[in-house]
Amino acid sequence: MAFVLPKKAGVSLKQVKSVLVRFCPFESNVESTRHFLQCLYVKKAYTSNLNCNVKTDIKHDGSEPVIDVTFADGDRLIMKGANLTVKEMLKAFNSRCETKECIAEEKSQKKSS
Repeated sequence: MAFVLPKKAGVSLKQVKSVLVRFCPFESNVESTRHFLQCLYVKKAYTSNLNCNVKTDIKHDGSEPVIDVTFADGDRLIMKGANLTVKEMLKAFNSRCETKECIAEEKSQKKSS
């Protein structure tokens, strides 16, 4: 069964410093985490910030799937993928990114004024 990205699931990494995706591939609860990782490697997302460090830590220890996002301002978002759908993860990630993008735009407008 092929994975299809939800509509409007565009991901922007402009305000993201790094993303660490950690999971055990043999567990049954990693599907949404793996799909989220795929979203980060869509060309449009990947090219939105070439300095963003995306790492994958694959463990064979039965550990819970975790996505650890560090933003440019030092803020972090940690999502535990065992009980989340890819849509929920994308919604949380994108809403945080959009908020940070708006704050960055406001700061740049104040500097130019």
